[in-house]
Amino acid sequence: MLQYRAALRDAVAGMNTVPLSQRLIRDAHRVLMQGVRGENKTPGEYRRVPNWIGKPGCEQAQAKFVPPGAGEIPDPMSSWEKYLHGDAPDRLVQLAVLHIEFEAIHPFLDGNGRLGRLLVPLFLVQRQLLSGPHCYISAYFEANRDEYYERLLAVSRDDDWTGWCEFFLRAIIKQAEANESKARAILELYREKKDWIATHTRSQHAVRALDWFFTRPVFQASELAKTSKIPTGTANRILREVRDAGMLTELRAASGRRPAILAFSELLNIAEGRAVL
Repeated sequence: MLQYRAALRDAVAGMNTVPLSQRLIRDAHRVLMQGVRGENKTPGEYRRVPNWIGKPGCEQAQAKFVPPGAGEIPDPMSSWEKYLHGDAPDRLVQLAVLHIEFEAIHPFLDGNGRLGRLLVPLFLVQRQLLSGPHCYISAYFEANRDEYYERLLAVSRDDDWTGWCEFFLRAIIKQAEANESKARAILELYREKKDWIATHTRSQHAVRALDWFFTRPVFQASELAKTSKIPTGTANRILREVRDAGMLTELRAASGRRPAILAFSELLNIAEGRAVL
C-alpha cells in the first residue's frame, strides 16, 4: 500500500510536466515495485519473456489467458497510448476499455494488476473528472474478484464488451458513493472537533492545529511545531492535551532524539473505511 501511494503521488506530480503516457506508466511501475514482490523483475521495463495468466505453476497450455508475446508489446502499447489521448463520447467507458486493454497486454513481468488499478485515478485526474486521485476501485474488484476475472476473460472469449463496461461502471459508482460517504463523515468529524479543541485547549491556535491534524492523520510529534507556524511551546501543549484527552493515539513513544509518532485515529478509521486504531 505504501508503494502504491508513492507511485500514485509521483505520477500525479509527473503529470504537471508529462501527460499520462507510456513513459509515465513505466516510471510509476518502477516506484510501485520498490521493496515489494516482483522488485527483481525489471521494474519500469516491458517484459522480454512470455507470461500467462492461470493457476499458480500451470503451463502455458493450461493458462486461462495468454497475453501478447514479449516482442509484440510495443505495437499494442502504442495503440493503447493513442486511444488514451484520443477523443471519446464517454470518458468512463474509455477508461473501462483502457483498463482491460492494459491488463490484456500485460506489459510487465509483475505488477500489472496493481498498475492497471493505479491507472484509474490517474486518468480521472488527467481528464479533469476529479481534482485529485481519490478513486480506488481495488476494494470493489477484490470483493467481486471472481466476477472481475470472468468479465475480463469474457471479452477475449465472447467479445462481451458490454458486460465488462457495465461491471466497471458499477465499480466506479460504488467507489463514488463510498467517497461521498467518507467525505460527509470527515466533514462531520471536523465540525465536532472544531468546537471541542477550541474549548479544550483554550488556545487561539486550536483551529490551526486541528486543520493541520486533518492533513496528516499519522505524524511525528515534532512536525506540528516545525510546519504549522504554531509556536513550539503552544504546539507541544496542544499535542499533550489532545493526546491525553484521547483524540490522538500514541503509536510510538518518544525515545532520546527520536520523536513520538501520533495518529488521529478517528480520521484514519474513516479514511480507511474500517477500525485500524
